[in-house]
Order: sequence, then structure tokens, then C-alpha cells
Amino acid sequence: MTVLVVAETLALGEPPGPEASGSEVVSWFASQGGAVRSFTWVMAVFVPVFATFAALVRDRLPSPHRDVFYVGAIAFLAETAVSTWIWAGLSWHPDHLEPGAARTLLDITSFWGPVLNGATISMLAPVVVLSCGARAVLPRWLGIVGGIALAEQTIETITIFGHTGFIAPGGPMNLMLGASLVTVALLCLGIVLARRSSPLAPQRAEVAAGSR
Repeated sequence: MTVLVVAETLALGEPPGPEASGSEVVSWFASQGGAVRSFTWVMAVFVPVFATFAALVRDRLPSPHRDVFYVGAIAFLAETAVSTWIWAGLSWHPDHLEPGAARTLLDITSFWGPVLNGATISMLAPVVVLSCGARAVLPRWLGIVGGIALAEQTIETITIFGHTGFIAPGGPMNLMLGASLVTVALLCLGIVLARRSSPLAPQRAEVAAGSR
């Protein structure tokens, strides 16, 4: 999963920023259509991989935490699919693109990052909760890692109101800082749960708490 995240980032390269004109957006898609198609292919492969990861995590976590995580994961995939459709569509017939339409559609995809924060928060919050308190059933260090990512994702919602620079929608705060922290947190969660021999049911949580 992590390999695919890196691959899609490298495939897309550096797209036009929020300051780019509609004509510059059209020119970029005309010259980078192959890169966008490669990005789309990687994202298509990413979907079943991430879906499998989300299903395995849901199987391991207790209720209702697992359901909150799973809803967030589904929203993540749905929002990513819509954004990818628009990227692919813009790359199909760039010679027919109107500058104003191209700029508007790219702006829509840029809000993938800010809107996605709700989905990532839904995935991270249950992990943090299960890592805290006397009845913690996940390692405390995992809660710290998840908590850092959760705090950043919560703050990152300000990109909804951004216009330029670091906090612009689809800017570095979304695609570099936030994406990196969430990827690390989910990778750590996967490693921890993969080393468990059985799901973390509520009954096991109480037993684990009592044994401490």
C-alpha cells in the first residue's frame, strides 16, 4: 500500500498550482497526459489493496471503533475515485479543453485534500481512542503516532479556507505533510494488527485491562 502511494505521487509529478492560469493548466495536461494516465492506473490498483487493508483492520478492531474506521475508509476510497475520474478526464482530450473549464475542474480536484480530512480523521480517531486509558488494547506508542497524525489532520481542515501557498487546497499541507503522517500512522497500525493472533474483541479489552 505504501509503495503504491509513493508510486502515484511520482507518477503525477508536480501539477499546476492554484496560481496557474487556465491556459497553463491546459498546456500541462497536453504535455503530461501520459503521466496522468499512469497516475490513474496506479490509483485503480490502489483501490483493492486499500479495501483489503481496511477490511482486515475492521476485522481486528472491536465495535464500534471498527465501524467508524471502516466508514472513514469507504469515504476515503469514494472521494479518491471521484477525484481520479476528473484527473483522467482532463487528460483525455486536452486539445479540446477550454482554459476556464480546465481551471475550474482542477480546482474541484484540489479540494480532494481538504474534504478527505473528514475521512482520515474517522480512521485515525478510533485508533487513538483504543490506545489510551486504562483499557487500552493497542500500544501507547501507536496512539502517539496516530495522535500526531490526527492533530495534523484536524488542523489541516483550515485548507478549506486557503487560497495560496502551504495551506492552499491540494497544496503541500494536504499532499505532503498530511499524506505522509497519515500513511505512517496507517502503516504502523497495519504492522501492529498483523502481529496479533486474534481480533481485539470488547471482552479481550476488559481482560487486558484487568490483567494490568
